[in-house]
Amino acid sequence: MNADTFFNHHGIDANPFAAEEARLDPIFDRLPGGATDHPDFGKIMGRVDQPATAVVFGEKGSGKTAIRLMLGRKINEHNKQSDSQPVLVVAYDDLNPVLDKLLSAKRQKADAMLKEFRLEDHQDAILARAITKLVTGMLGEKDHTAEPVPKIDMSRRAVKKLPRQTRVDLAVLAALYDEPASGTALPRFEKIRRKLRIGWYLPQWWVLTKAIVYSAATAVLYVMQRMMEDDPAWLLPALIFAAVCSVVAWGYFFYKQIKLWRIARRAIHEMPAVKRGSDVLRKMLEQLRSSQLGSQPIPRPLRSGATLGDTRYQLTRRFVSAISEMGFAGMVVFVDRLDEPTLVHGDPDKMKAVAWPMFDNKFLKQEQVGLKLLLPLELRYELGRESATFFQEARLDKQNLIDELTWSGATLYDLCNKRLSACHTGEGEVATLRSIFAEDVSREMLLDALDQMHQPRDAFKFLYAAIQEHCRLVADDEKNFKIARLTLDTVRRDQAKRVQELYRGRGPA
Repeated sequence: MNADTFFNHHGIDANPFAAEEARLDPIFDRLPGGATDHPDFGKIMGRVDQPATAVVFGEKGSGKTAIRLMLGRKINEHNKQSDSQPVLVVAYDDLNPVLDKLLSAKRQKADAMLKEFRLEDHQDAILARAITKLVTGMLGEKDHTAEPVPKIDMSRRAVKKLPRQTRVDLAVLAALYDEPASGTALPRFEKIRRKLRIGWYLPQWWVLTKAIVYSAATAVLYVMQRMMEDDPAWLLPALIFAAVCSVVAWGYFFYKQIKLWRIARRAIHEMPAVKRGSDVLRKMLEQLRSSQLGSQPIPRPLRSGATLGDTRYQLTRRFVSAISEMGFAGMVVFVDRLDEPTLVHGDPDKMKAVAWPMFDNKFLKQEQVGLKLLLPLELRYELGRESATFFQEARLDKQNLIDELTWSGATLYDLCNKRLSACHTGEGEVATLRSIFAEDVSREMLLDALDQMHQPRDAFKFLYAAIQEHCRLVADDEKNFKIARLTLDTVRRDQAKRVQELYRGRGPA
C-alpha cells in the first residue's frame, strides 16, 4: 500500500510525522496557538509585556526550537494588538557568523578562540542584531528574519517627540552596530541620521575650508612680498597672520581626524564580533559633534588590556531606553541551536566555552530585556560540576530555570492528535491516533509507546515508522487502513531500542 492512499482514506492531506526539524516543518505552521502542549511553556513565556529571562535545558528533539517558534508567534500576536506595547524580537540562534568574525579578527585557531570567548562578544552580537532590525524597521525596509519588526512611526512629528539625546544615542548605536544584510553601512547611517533629524556636522569641513583659504592667502601674500620692491607696512603682519591661522587650522583639522581615527580603531579592535571597518566608523562618527560623542560609552580597551566591563551594559541601557521612548515594552532575545555551529559540532566543551560567559546574573537580569536560553542537555550535566561561586554569580534560582524539557506519553499523545487534526482535509471525521490503529490497540498502549519515546522528534519517528511498516505489509487491494497491534509492538520495540542506544551514546540521533 502506498502511504498517500493510507492518508487519503483517513482524510489527511499530508504526512503529520515526516518532518524532523521544527523550522522546516510545514505542519507546525498549521497548528493553533499554544499547540506545543508542554506544561512548562507558560513559565518559559512569562508576561509578553514584561520580558523576563528563562533558561531551558533539553535533549535533541525535545522541542526547544518548536517552543522558540511558538514564543515568537505569541509575541507577534501581541505586537499586532493596537492597544499593547510591542516587543522587539531578536533571533540569536545562528552563531556561525559570530564565530567566523571572531576567528577572522583574532587570527587564532578555533580552539584557542573559543577559550577566549567573552561575554562582551555575546553582547556585541546581540546588539548588532537588535539595532540592525530596528534600523531596518525605521527605514521601512524588509527584514529577512522570521520575527518582523513592528511598524515604527518615523514621521517628522513622531521623531520630534523623541528627546535629542535619545536620537543621538540611536545614531551612535547605528554607527557601531548596524549590519545590513545587503549594501554597506555608511549609506544606511546617512539615511537614519536624516530620519532622526540630526544635521550634518559642518565644522570639520568648515575648518578644512578655512585651512585651505588661509594657505592660499599665505601663498598669495608671500608672492606679493617677493614681487614688490617696496612692501606696504601691512603686508608682513598680514603674511604672518595668514601663516599662523593656516598652521592652526591645519593642526586642528588633523588633530580631530586623528582623534576620530583612534576612537574608531580602538572600538573596532574591541568589537571583533561586529563587521565594521575603522575608516567607515570614522566617517560615521565625524558627522556627530564632539560634545555628543564625549558622553557616549564607545567600547575601548584600557591601558592594562582589560575591557571596560560596563560599556556594553550602558549601550544596552541606552538602546532599551530609546526603544521605550519609541513605544516598545522591551526586547526578547532567543538563544538557540548552540550545538549546531561548524566550529562547535556538538562538542560539550566547546558549547560550554560559548555558553558559560552568559551565565552572569547582571547580564541575565537586565531591565526590559528577556533572554530565552534554549540550551542542549549536555550543558546541564556540565553545570552540575560547577562550584558554588559559579552558581552565586549566575543566580539560576532567579532565571525561570527548566532543568530538563521532558514529555509524558499523555502530552505526546495530545500533540500527535493535534497534528493529525491540522492535516485534516475537511471531509469526514477528523482522524485521531486511535482511529488509525486497529480496535485491539487501546489508548493505554499508545500512551505507553509514546512514553517510551520521551520527546516529540522520537515520537514522530515512531509513528512515521509504524505507518510505513503497515503500508509495507499490506497490499493495496486488501483495503486495510488500520495499523495492527503486532505492527505497533514490533515498531515500538525497535524504536525504544534506538532511543535507549541514543541516550547511552551508542547510536546516532
